[in-house]
Amino acid sequence: MDKAVFHRKSRIFSSLLVLSALAVLIVASGLAGCRNQPDSSSPVLLRIDDRVMRLDEFNRRFAATLPLDHTLAQNEKDELRRSFLRQVIDQELALAEARRRGIHVDEAEVEAALAEMRRDYPDGNFDRMLSRRNLSLERIREDLTERLMIDKVLEQEVHRKIKVGAEEIADYYATHRDEFVRPLRVRARQILVDNEEQGEEIVARLRNGASFVEMAQRFSLSPDGDQGGDLGFFPRGEMPSRFDEVVFDLAPGELSPLVSSEYGYHIFRVEEVRPAQNLSLEQAEEEIRARLRRQKEAAARRAWLLDLGARSELEVNWPQL
Repeated sequence: MDKAVFHRKSRIFSSLLVLSALAVLIVASGLAGCRNQPDSSSPVLLRIDDRVMRLDEFNRRFAATLPLDHTLAQNEKDELRRSFLRQVIDQELALAEARRRGIHVDEAEVEAALAEMRRDYPDGNFDRMLSRRNLSLERIREDLTERLMIDKVLEQEVHRKIKVGAEEIADYYATHRDEFVRPLRVRARQILVDNEEQGEEIVARLRNGASFVEMAQRFSLSPDGDQGGDLGFFPRGEMPSRFDEVVFDLAPGELSPLVSSEYGYHIFRVEEVRPAQNLSLEQAEEEIRARLRRQKEAAARRAWLLDLGARSELEVNWPQL
């Protein structure tokens, strides 16, 4: 793939990740704009039964989903706008169905979801995020309530009905055997520093028995330093080539010399080597089951939402986008 195209697609994908995390709440809060919206000179963008969302409200909600420092091209932003509107429609249809079925969310569930959300923003960053996004804690609680209602109605009406049988798993394995060939992989740790002298000093301390994990946590400039420099398992070609040149020649437990790269100076230690293998059906079963379940759930959700849409009076003023 052309690098420029790759970077453009990566930027769109990153923004879509924002839509799927924080913006799931902003989508829900946008639905409030579909209800009891006062008269406005702004044109109606979306009408679902007796609820409407006007263009100015949609634009405000959409702007809140974008990274604050984004530099998206107009065509990329247009693509995200269309995606966001589709999410608004889907959320509104699902929420209306949850209310119709009497789905209830209690305060303890909301507080547990809020605590989980806070964990994604440590060191006071949650409150700063609210301030930067002009969101109130009260609004977040309201939106979490709606999200949990949607989760419950989806589980009740869609997800719990999904079954994946042993025969389906066996058929998938038989027709996708190449997906279960695992190349040789290593699990390695690294310490990254910005000067050679410090790097050599750390190598000497490690060779004298210092803990690699502690040295990584104290001195490594790489984000994985907090996890003791753990890079996890990876095959050849996934990491920078300079990494591959070193770690795939190390035995488990072996320490590398100081290695220079464009990032700085590295020290590597291989923790484990997993040889190449062809997974058996038994070994691949749970992976296949999860994959097929995700596929079935996505298809069932789409069919369910299409059915809800067909039973609703839904109008979208697409030219306004």
